[in-house]
Formats: sequence, structure tokens, C-alpha cells
Amino acid sequence: MSVALLWVVSPNSEVLNGTGFLDSVREGNRGLESSRFPSPNRNSMWKGRFKKGGRQEWNFGFLNADLRYSCLGRSRTENGRSFSVQSSLVASPAGEMAVSSEKKVYEVVLKQAALVKRHLISTEDIEVKPDIVVPGNLGLLSEAYDRCGEVCAEYAKTFYLGTMLMTPDRRRAIWAIYVWCRRTDELVDGPNASHITPQALDRWEARLEDIFNGRPFDMLDAALSDTVSKFPVDIQPFRDMVEGMRMDLWKSRYNNFDELYLYCYYVAGTVGLMSVPIMGIAPESKATTESVYNAALALGIANQLTNILRDVGEDARRGRVYLPQDELAQAGLSDEDIFAGRVTDKWRIFMKKQIQRARKFFDEAEKGVTELSSASRWPVLASLLLYRKILDEIEANDYNNFTRRAYVSKPKKLLTLPIAYARSLVPPKSTSSPLAKT
Repeated sequence: MSVALLWVVSPNSEVLNGTGFLDSVREGNRGLESSRFPSPNRNSMWKGRFKKGGRQEWNFGFLNADLRYSCLGRSRTENGRSFSVQSSLVASPAGEMAVSSEKKVYEVVLKQAALVKRHLISTEDIEVKPDIVVPGNLGLLSEAYDRCGEVCAEYAKTFYLGTMLMTPDRRRAIWAIYVWCRRTDELVDGPNASHITPQALDRWEARLEDIFNGRPFDMLDAALSDTVSKFPVDIQPFRDMVEGMRMDLWKSRYNNFDELYLYCYYVAGTVGLMSVPIMGIAPESKATTESVYNAALALGIANQLTNILRDVGEDARRGRVYLPQDELAQAGLSDEDIFAGRVTDKWRIFMKKQIQRARKFFDEAEKGVTELSSASRWPVLASLLLYRKILDEIEANDYNNFTRRAYVSKPKKLLTLPIAYARSLVPPKSTSSPLAKT
């Protein structure tokens, strides 16, 4: 199951050439042992040699959202009480509509928001911390970031173009996060996925801990390690993404939307939480930090729901059904109908409700995009608009997502980019809004 990486249309699933990380994870990191960074001290020097187009030789320490109700509008609880299903579409604090998965995710949201608030208090801005300059290391670190940029340019062209509007530090940081997310996704969704075991994911998570402790394993890890040392990025969303990969190893059915929501958070909502500290919140924004994080979370959820609806047929051929089983049953459908690939009236009605839910998440997400720093709005808005158009294409295909893959054509993409750019120029509202501080 493809995850939504960095709020962009999912790239194809080919292994990143030259990184060597799959072998090292499968074999307990033995494959690149000579590249291991032994220094336990974040402040130690790192040195090595990188030959363009050739072999890399490294030896360095390192500087430092229960929507079990598929319909919108009013619904009923088990005791018959009527309520409106609205705010529960994003992670929300405790309340009648909140459920276990949303509560769990909201705790992460609060933690990330608090981290950014502390950083703002200590620096009076969300710009990067001053780096400790160690002679000889800057060129190698620059090459590590450049490689991340090359990967982003190759697999996420539209988003890469948008990142060029960001400041250099933010741009490089986003590239580093993108590459880590892509590599993580490749573990269970790439050509070598059949070789990945739970133990391999455990090793990958241990490697993540090393990255955050200033002990990167290879050049791509080095870029992320530098990024998390500069920006107020917490490790929890990264851990949670690895947990989502674990789910893909053993779980192929989701009983209700509560379960699916948690999965969507793990594999895509986490990306939003990773990215907000890098994207930055506009200084003039009146929104609360928590609300901006909630919007980023909603966009991740929306993107992943869109992936799921687009890839129903592809997933079914792999024996997977990423649709709420209880809602399928309520619609008079079953796994057998999906495996048979029949587009019936029941299926169309079911799909309309699923699309409606995904659009609701996009609507919630869009409220927060204008609160981001001005240089970050365009790539996020462009990806939001393009991803949302995939839902339009599913409808245009008469809900046949069994044998027809919905995609946005290149002309439509080109038309969307200037629209997104124009909208990105609109500053945050100075008056009260649904996201405003109270």
C-alpha cells in the first residue's frame, strides 16, 4: 500500500538506487558495517569521501485522526442519540465524538505543538539554530543534502519544484525527511518487500534512534540527523510511521474506520507532523499551533484515504482490503465483491460516501495551509489540490477503481500549479477563523 509522502502524489515504488539500505536492514546492518558511524557524541567531527558517480566511503561521527459513521451530517450513537459528525474528522481533544484512535493521535499532536512552542520561546522564530562549524565537514554534508534533493526531484517532481521557493535550510530539511519516509515505505512496499521481517523493521527503528542521537549510518541518514538537530522535530511521528509499516506486515483488513484512521495516521498523517516544524508557521498567523498541526494531520489522512480509494483494485490483487469492513457490510458488500471487481449501484453508493469523507478531510486541511509560512504554502497547496483531483477522476471513471487507475493528467497538473501559486500568496486571515487562537 503506497503511503502519501510529503503531501505529494505518491511516486512509483522502485528501490532507491545506490543507497544500500535494504540489504543493511535485512542483514542487521552487516552489509554496510564499514560505513557505520561509531562516534556516540553528536559534537564529534565526521569525515569521509564521496566520489560522484562512484563508490561512497564513509567514516564519521556527526555534528550535530471513531469515524465509524461513513456518512456526513447527522448520525446516531449506539444508544440512539443523534449528533453531528464534523469535528471528529480530525484529531480532537476528549469529548463525546472522540474515540480511542483519535485520542491517541491527538496526544502526539499536542506533544509536537508543545515542542514547537518551546522552540519559538527560546529562539523568537522558527528559523534554524546556528550550526557548529567544523572544518572539513560542510562539503560532505552539503553533498548528502544534494543527494536527498536528487531523490526528491526524481520521484516527486512537482513537490520538488515547490520546495525551490523555500529558504535553503528548509528546502534541504524537507528533502531529508522525504527521503527517510520513502526509504521506510520501500521496506514493505518496494520490490524487496517480501524479504522484510518484523526484526528488520526493529533494526530500522533502532537505526532511527541513532539518527536522532547524532549517529547516522550513511549519507542519507546524515542529512536527516543534521535536520533534526536544527529544527524542533520530535522522533515520535517517525516511530509511528515504522509502526504503520509493521501493520502492513500482518494486517490486511480493517474492521471499522477507527482502525483505518489509526493506520492512515501511522503511514501518512505522521508526515504532516514531521513537516510542520520545517515548513514553519507564518509569523502573522493568529491560529493556534495545535490547530495547524491538526490541519497537517488532516491532509495526511486525506491523502492516504485517496490512495486507498484509488488503489482498491491493485490492493485487492495483493489480497488486501483497506476499506472499513463494517461499512462494506452496511452497504451490502463484501470482500468477494471487491475481489470480483464488480462496479454495481451498491458499490457506487459506497464509494460516494468514502469520497465524501476524504473531501471533508481535505477541507479541514485547507484551513491550515494559509497559516504556514509564505514560502511553504505553494508546494503544500499544489499537492492538496492535485491529490483532491484524484477523487474527481475516480468519479469520472464511474467509480471503477478495480481496473482503471485514477490519475491527474499532465495538462490538468500544469493548470493547477498557477492556481495553487496564486492562492499561496493569500496571507493568513487577520480576523478570527476556525483555527484562531482564543
